[in-house]
Amino acid sequence: MWSTFFVTDEEGRTVGPGTPGVAGGPVPGGPAQGAGGLASLMSGRSTFGGNKRRRTTSTGHAMSEAQEGKIKLAFFVAIVGVVLTVLGVGTEFWVELAPPKSFYNNQTCLTAHYGLWKGCTKTLWVSDIDPERESCGPAELAGESNCTYFKFFTTGENAVMFQKTTQKNLNVAAAMLALFSLFLMVMGAICITMALSKEILFFLKPASVCFILSGVLVLLSLLVFHQSVLAFLASNHTVPLHHELSWSVSCIGCAGAVLIVGGILFLLLALPYSPWQKCLPHKDSSS
Repeated sequence: MWSTFFVTDEEGRTVGPGTPGVAGGPVPGGPAQGAGGLASLMSGRSTFGGNKRRRTTSTGHAMSEAQEGKIKLAFFVAIVGVVLTVLGVGTEFWVELAPPKSFYNNQTCLTAHYGLWKGCTKTLWVSDIDPERESCGPAELAGESNCTYFKFFTTGENAVMFQKTTQKNLNVAAAMLALFSLFLMVMGAICITMALSKEILFFLKPASVCFILSGVLVLLSLLVFHQSVLAFLASNHTVPLHHELSWSVSCIGCAGAVLIVGGILFLLLALPYSPWQKCLPHKDSSS
């Protein structure tokens, strides 16, 4: 006794009846109908998968490999700025202070350097100093060093070096700006991590704001610190001092610029269109 069964696709739609009794045999209506059913089934699968891929991309939640690579590259630029900021904030070579090497009329002279958190004094041998250099230093020379943390944040006392007094309000303001910039860097890094893990481009916008603001605050902290140094030098003129900004300040300045550039890159990647295509429209070769 012959039986008839029907072939259905993945969505439950009937494509065509199968061969009575033997699978794969001719169906009523000729072999064209069976071939058409198989073609319909294959095209249905292909169309279903293609529509799914297009819907995922058009929602804006998924990103291509090229977009992901650009985001990682911009993130690397921002990380460089973060590392430079941490290096500059954590070291005490923001400014070097040096009296004339013959000021004490001795075989040794005293130099000092300090940053946001602590200051150091170092005793150097005059014979080790470059003869053409008039002031004591530089601080990188070998000598007996003594470092102490500032008491701005504990007892509120000002520091005294070379009979000059620091201005704690300016020093505290510079330190707070640097700490707040580090907080913004952490928030920006979290946003980028969410954007890469969840494939949501929206997180690039708050990340760009965080990194740009952190770069501005880092540069502002540098300016406030420089004002504190000028106020420190003007507090007493008994001991003549030569001052120069050291390598920690270079790290901070470069970090501020790199962070701003990284934030701008994230902002460009968050735009719904390419700014290069908007400014330089592609011209058809035939025209």
